[in-house]
Amino acid sequence: MIITRLFGLILAIVISPFLFMVSVIIYFDGGRPIIFKQKRVGVRNELFKVYKFRTMKNGIPDIPTHLVESPDSLYTKIGPLLRKLSIDELPQLINIIRGEMVFVGPRPALYNQNDLIELRTQVGIDRLMPGVTGWAQINGRDELSISEKVQYDEYYLINHSLFFDLKIVALTILRVAGMKGISH
Repeated sequence: MIITRLFGLILAIVISPFLFMVSVIIYFDGGRPIIFKQKRVGVRNELFKVYKFRTMKNGIPDIPTHLVESPDSLYTKIGPLLRKLSIDELPQLINIIRGEMVFVGPRPALYNQNDLIELRTQVGIDRLMPGVTGWAQINGRDELSISEKVQYDEYYLINHSLFFDLKIVALTILRVAGMKGISH
């Protein structure tokens, strides 16, 4: 765990010029806040605040992505691009440094995604540290149903290893580069 946190800190320092540039773009596109905090579910279903670059206009309620009917009206001008390239996720390096997340694991559910939280708890996924990317992320992301996400998360729970994590990181890079699995 300490190695993950240290690597997160080093990575944050290395990409800090890029993070600053993105912050400036977000500020001029939609003002403040640049980074927002959102309640998410972590290990043992404990709540924590996840950090993300803001891609939506101010005042939008916390709704799971699959329930958003007309996302285009909710985003800032730069928001869709930040989401498609997963740049909005980069502030989660803060969560990694704080020991609340890891690089690879099940994506942390929103605090109000009771159906997802319940299914994950039934199969033991709540024992895993949430990740910035995960097996479900690279196998469909927004296109997956709740039960499909849980099946992928359960597969990860049973099969996770350093090699599997490296495979997921490599596939994440390919998926992000191809902008696959993102509905909006």
